[in-house]
Amino acid sequence: MNRNLILAVVVSQGLFAFSQLQAEAPTTQTVQKVRQPASADWPSWRGPNGDGHASPDQKAPVKWDEKTNIAWKKAIPGKGHGSPIVVGEHVYLATSVDDKETRSLLCLNRKTGEIEWETVVHQGHAVLPRNKKGTQASSTPACDGERLFINFLNDDAMYTSALNLEGEILWQQKICDYVVHQGFGSSPVIHEQLVIVVADNKSGGAIAGLNRETGKVVWKHDRPETPNYPSPVIMETSGKVQLIMIGCDLVTSLDPLTGKENWEIKGATTECVTSTVTNGDLIYTTGGYPKNHVAAVRTDGSGKTEWENGVRVYVPSLLIIDGYLYGVTDAGVAMCWNAATGEEIWKGRLGGTFSSSPVLVGNLIYVSNEASESFIFEASPDEFTLVSKNNLENVCFSTPAICGGQIFIRVAQQTGETRQEYVYCIAESPNRSDN
Repeated sequence: MNRNLILAVVVSQGLFAFSQLQAEAPTTQTVQKVRQPASADWPSWRGPNGDGHASPDQKAPVKWDEKTNIAWKKAIPGKGHGSPIVVGEHVYLATSVDDKETRSLLCLNRKTGEIEWETVVHQGHAVLPRNKKGTQASSTPACDGERLFINFLNDDAMYTSALNLEGEILWQQKICDYVVHQGFGSSPVIHEQLVIVVADNKSGGAIAGLNRETGKVVWKHDRPETPNYPSPVIMETSGKVQLIMIGCDLVTSLDPLTGKENWEIKGATTECVTSTVTNGDLIYTTGGYPKNHVAAVRTDGSGKTEWENGVRVYVPSLLIIDGYLYGVTDAGVAMCWNAATGEEIWKGRLGGTFSSSPVLVGNLIYVSNEASESFIFEASPDEFTLVSKNNLENVCFSTPAICGGQIFIRVAQQTGETRQEYVYCIAESPNRSDN
């Protein structure tokens, strides 16, 4: 079994009982509401709703190269596979510099690409990935309009940190000890007054809800002693808001405000990576170790699996669109299934190895392979239709942010042991800025 693909998103946790609350829950009087993202924003992993759907009221480019439709290109320090986020006039992303043992957050000017600030969140006490595709900065930040939240490993533990929009560290909270199996890349998610994080690992992990203002632990749910890699996903399904986690040989549903267990069943597989999606009644688990699978699981607590197949969609997350499930296999095949029945509708060869997750813009799906070839194909159950293929540099593990008619993508130029990372802003017929 080739396990080298597992860390592409790193390439977004044995106890199963609900823990006691560790701090009083904050009230909406003391914590401001989450800022509602504008259509021109991409505030967290997988976009405004955490499902890979970009705002449909935009026209993003479908063709680009080094000379065409590039608004700006910015060289950035260090290395990371976390995705950029975009809020207002700024782009934020995590990076790490191995020889300096730094893990940092960067702020770029959205119009020009200039780096406005860099904050070192941790220095020293590095926790190195064991997988060659892993980095120390594979988590994607999240922003509530006033604060930035980011997860990093430090000193054999996982920490969540909050910064203000000027780059000042507001608080840091240790979530749990962390024993590296392959690496780490789970991203924070914002819900109501909380930021929710996951640190599944071999020492026994945790899912935790933290007060966004103070970082205090509001609730904490212990997890098995098993390596696992997804980010928490919050969705409305089966008539209630649920926090869903897959992996650790479980499918788990919690109340996102209290951490109380709604239901938990045996399922998925041991090590998962993807962020699940829902059609309202089913969620879709995918994994690649120790078995490949895509499965549809009922979210009413019945534990019923409606359908399952053995397709390897290990690292790239899925999209659900109008009753159809779209995915890209790690080996580069685009696929469409009937979301209710699992019937395969079509498949089409893209080529290459994929770690980036697809993004929907209108009726088009954007996705990049590890060689930085970006493919755009139609989100239609009728047939596989490739619209275009584009390329920048020669390495890409990060999922793009697509908002306001612009594509923000993190890529790298790798020549032997020399690596230089860049962020590109792709936009229709812009005035080019290189810096």
